[in-house]
Amino acid sequence: MVVAGFDSSDFDITQNNNTLIVTGHKAESKKQLLHQGIATRAFERQFERADYVNVNNASLENGMLVIDLQREIPEELKPRKISIGLGTNAQTIEHEKKAA
Repeated sequence: MVVAGFDSSDFDITQNNNTLIVTGHKAESKKQLLHQGIATRAFERQFERADYVNVNNASLENGMLVIDLQREIPEELKPRKISIGLGTNAQTIEHEKKAA
């Protein structure tokens, strides 16, 4: 997310159920400017997260907010391989040949 003009202390990142909320608020400056090229108004963005996706880390570098996500599926929901055995009750049926 591009957030030029903001500092890391201007953000609030919260995770609520399957929603990730990023809020930014820049403190009002007392300076009088003739022109300010980068908008610094407050904003809030909401992102729907998929199931089992967690936020690991967030970083701000060169005006870019990067949020690291990782999908962690519980062991009981992961696919598993089931081996096929011969079984202990396997029986062999033999055919008797009748004499003619």
